[in-house]
Amino acid sequence: MGKNAFIYTEDYLHYDYGPTHPLRIIRLKLTYELMKAYGLLNLPGVEVIETEKAKEEDLSRFHSEDYLAVLKKANQGMIKGEFYTYGLGPGDNPIFPGLFDWSLLVTGATLQAVEYVASEKGKIAFNIAGGLHHAMRKRASGFCYINDPVIGILRLIDRGLRVVYIDIDAHHGDGVQKAFYATDQVLTISLHESGYTLFPGTGFEYEIGEGKGEGFSVNLPFPPYTEDETYLWAFEEVVPELIHLFNPDVVVTQMGVDTFYDDPLTNLRLSIYGFEKVVKRIKDLAPRWVALGGGGYQISNVARAWTLAWAIMNGIELKEEIPESFLKWAENYGFKERRLRGDRIHFFSDERENRREVEKVVQYLHEKVISKIKKNLTL
Repeated sequence: MGKNAFIYTEDYLHYDYGPTHPLRIIRLKLTYELMKAYGLLNLPGVEVIETEKAKEEDLSRFHSEDYLAVLKKANQGMIKGEFYTYGLGPGDNPIFPGLFDWSLLVTGATLQAVEYVASEKGKIAFNIAGGLHHAMRKRASGFCYINDPVIGILRLIDRGLRVVYIDIDAHHGDGVQKAFYATDQVLTISLHESGYTLFPGTGFEYEIGEGKGEGFSVNLPFPPYTEDETYLWAFEEVVPELIHLFNPDVVVTQMGVDTFYDDPLTNLRLSIYGFEKVVKRIKDLAPRWVALGGGGYQISNVARAWTLAWAIMNGIELKEEIPESFLKWAENYGFKERRLRGDRIHFFSDERENRREVEKVVQYLHEKVISKIKKNLTL
């Protein structure tokens, strides 16, 4: 296969959720610049592709016409009473100038990544702006207006390809799960903090799909303060076997890094070392790979983790010391780390109790889900 594609545009920086909103779009620029400083964007096996906006008809493949009409009205940045019905307004899903244009860009980049991989131009494509997995068919949710993972997966299905979706964001990938809850064409796997303690309050192990889709939705909820060892154990117990059983043509991942111990919005205790191991395993398991961004609200973590992920995708080992040229520029935006991975931090509290809880979930999934998938796929 050919090169790996990185989809990006400086046009992302034209948009802003607002000065107090936790989703800071500058994190995308920081990631891009750190990759560039490490020389990861001019490798012989890399193609950097300028983002192109999706077409409106691409969005209507999943979203309702009335919802899209409201988003277009909201593009001017003006709030109207009807917008609240669609989840828009002060709070998680603010109305800001260019809201619809931003959504077209993010979704366009995901579709470009999908087409790159589906047409076999290359094995891997990465859209760091994507992964907005909470958006529903007729409603904005959780900082997400358009569900670009769903639209990308639907494009792959239209091409007759089998898809496994893996979501490692701290928040449950509820919008994607709901979109494919009743179909066996997509296997969705979400590893996240438990809905008992974190938005959106869903993603329990017993949510396994319905109708033809029964057994094709898989959830691994983790209790607060879960650390690398327990998380990685559960991943290995569930994900590789599921991918082997389903035998996908393409793996689509949402690679949120709000699972890290110092993320301000979540309660897990993963480290960049754990994230690195997960990314390496996904690379081993995926025949073709569409990688999307996602959450991450400590921007130093976002830039470092996604840069490390892109290096792994391209088989490159990076120096631990972050290039000085990047640091001089990035410190203006609150980037404080001087090393790529930083120090190993190990947590001891709650480990045994958390491990027992996660072991019960894994046992449930083996008995109720993996066995069901085996049965369905051998019929």
